Amino acid sequence: MRSKGSASALEALRRRAVARVLKGQTQAAVADTLGVHPVTVAKWMAHHRASGDAGLAAKPMPGRPRFLAPGQERQVKIWLSQKPSEHGFRTDLWSSRRIVDLIRRKFGITFHPASMRRWLTERGYSPQRPARKARQRNDDAIFDWVANEWPRIQKKQSKQTPTLS
Repeated sequence: MRSKGSASALEALRRRAVARVLKGQTQAAVADTLGVHPVTVAKWMAHHRASGDAGLAAKPMPGRPRFLAPGQERQVKIWLSQKPSEHGFRTDLWSSRRIVDLIRRKFGITFHPASMRRWLTERGYSPQRPARKARQRNDDAIFDWVANEWPRIQKKQSKQTPTLS
């Protein structure tokens, strides 16, 4: 597990530990003084013996490479400002699956839609959900029912409910 601190701060700590050991302090005493495990100081000394000062140099932290290059990210943001139908989709609603599909088609990069949702959220995009509406829905009939039938049903219920005295 990597210690906490910047790469340069950790490199300075390694160099300080090796310098103290080379001046004659024991590895255990140096470890106790610097607040690290004695095995850690032993590993630093082994790196120093094998590679000299270069063995103590800060190394870049390996990590997952970016999904998209900065230019590709800009292009995706441009796509998001356009309608999905301009890119061959049936409806005008972006989804992470659609964006992933478009990126795969245009850039040849494949990754999971969950990663795209996280990517979108980190950049301030919110999820879009389609407004579900039944095809058979008749708004005029619904309006008529609410205006006429619903009050009639409420009147019947109030007549049947006994009053408490």
